[in-house]
Formats: sequence, C-alpha cells, structure tokens
Amino acid sequence: MGVVRNLRQVAADDVGVDIAFRADVHAGLAQRRKAIPARWFYDATGSALFEDITALPEYYPTRSETDLLTRHAADIASAIGPGRAVVELGSGSSTKTPLLLDAIAPAAYVPVDISGDFLRDSAQALAARFPAVPIYPVEADFTQRVELPREICPLPKLGFFPGSTIGNMVARTAIDLLRNWRATLGDGSMMLIGVDRIKDIGILERAYDDPTGVTAAFNLNLLERINRELGGDIAVENFSHRAVWDDVHARVEMHLVAACDMDFTIDGRAYHMAKGETIHSENSHKYGARDANLLLRAGGWTPIATWDDADPAFALILAEATEFRSAP
Repeated sequence: MGVVRNLRQVAADDVGVDIAFRADVHAGLAQRRKAIPARWFYDATGSALFEDITALPEYYPTRSETDLLTRHAADIASAIGPGRAVVELGSGSSTKTPLLLDAIAPAAYVPVDISGDFLRDSAQALAARFPAVPIYPVEADFTQRVELPREICPLPKLGFFPGSTIGNMVARTAIDLLRNWRATLGDGSMMLIGVDRIKDIGILERAYDDPTGVTAAFNLNLLERINRELGGDIAVENFSHRAVWDDVHARVEMHLVAACDMDFTIDGRAYHMAKGETIHSENSHKYGARDANLLLRAGGWTPIATWDDADPAFALILAEATEFRSAP
C-alpha cells in the first residue's frame, strides 16, 4: 500500500515561511521575558540534530522508552487490540514507531509533524518496511487542530505521543492539547503516551546539556533558523546554551543566553537584549505517577495501564477516551 497521500495543513506566506512561526518569534521577543515555543526547533536542520541527540549516552528518554516498547510489546498489543489507525503526534523520524506497528497490526498509520521534508522521508522508509499498511503523512502543527485523512475516519484510533513531548508544554497547554486530540480522535479512541519521571538532577541536566555540544547546537539552530527564514541578523556566536532544573515547576528549562549587550533586526524590526538576558526556548516537565494521571484525566483521557520499569525512570501510559457525562 505504501504512502497514500501527503496532506499539508501548514499556512505559509508568499515567500514560503510558516505564518505562525513568524508571529510567534515576534510576539515572543517583544515580551519582557523573551520566549519562543519549542516546536520551532524542528526545521530540517533542527530535526536532524534532535535525532543526533536521541543517540547520545546522556539522553536517556529515547533509550528508556524504546526499552519499554520492546519488553512490553505483547502486553501493550493485548491492551490495545488490532485494527486501529495509529495517529502519531510529532512523528519526527518515527524511529520507535516500528516497534508499535509490529506489535499491534494497525489498519493505517498517520504521522503528523511540522517538519515536512523530514516527515515525507520517514513515511517513505516506513512504507518500505510495512507495505501492507496505508500511510497518510500530515504536515501540520499537532498543537493546533488537525484534520485527519478521510480514509481513517471510520476506523478506531490510537493516538501515539512518545518521547515525553507532552513535557514541553505547561499544564494548561498540555490539557488543551489532550482535550483537542480527545475530540479529534473521537469516542472509543485510545492514547499511548510517553511521560518522563522526576529523577536525579544531574541526570536530568546532562540529558539537556551534553558535553559534546549537540544539544547546544540544537538550541542555537533556532536563532540560525530565524536568520535564514525571517531575514534576521542575529549574531548567533554571541549566544550560549543553558539548561537548568527548576524544582518549583518540576522541569528542565533551556535558554539562549546573551553574552553581551546587543541589537539585531528580524523582518526589519529592531530588538535589543542586555548581557545575561535570555530567550526561553524549551521546557521539559517531569511527572510523578499521580501528576501524569491527573493531567490525562483533565484532558479527557482515563489511564488504564502503565509500564514504567525503565531505568532511568520513564513511563508509557495507555489511556482511553473518557466517556462524556452530563453530571459528576
């Protein structure tokens, strides 16, 4: 069957730049505490750098989650059942996807990712490995409303949200996303989600600030992307990467730190940063067992099974769409 059709749901301007990217950059840099959403890391260069990060010995989440999918494949398949359309949120290179598809005999696979070139290459590779599974790549921002391919609408669905990507979002945004996908996937759907656990601070900080500098290059590429796509003149060499644990919010924060006072323009708009000022580029929240379950319930999902015996601690949680009730 292979790749059936590529669907693009990203709005671009007349020079091909994502409209939302441009808006988020200007809005974020105009704030007193500058911040740009982490989803804009993932142009072609950023996506490739992230794949390099997942192979680093310090970056345990990919290793731990792959171990869980491998060792518990039979139990996961039994709990999910065959014949579902798998919809993967933020599919990237889909490196963990074959473990799931091998286990559950899906009716279709729908990878959703904002990086179009990366998405199409990954879909072609999976099509070669799973020739009997129809694949419908959707180029879209999964944090927004996504229209699913019409061919899978009658099928029961499984949302697949690996990598603890839910941790990039503050609680209110994570709940909004979960509610949105509860509505999109519909009654009777399931969600298999990866969630990172709270652990030793040293392990956490090394995972986001490796000694070889790959994570730093990934963070700094956000500025390079702004220069490439938005006509910026940011002196990227005057920024450094910082990753630090914030115990109050139970998250690792990534920042781009200005080494000196500087002025730069983007789209002809002027910006100033003082020495030591930062651009907050990513959060990676970590969850205890009750925290993660509460988050899912608030988003319209009822946890039904958890696999969390990986080391370093990581969890896969299977949830089902919560049945609507008019009253408690």
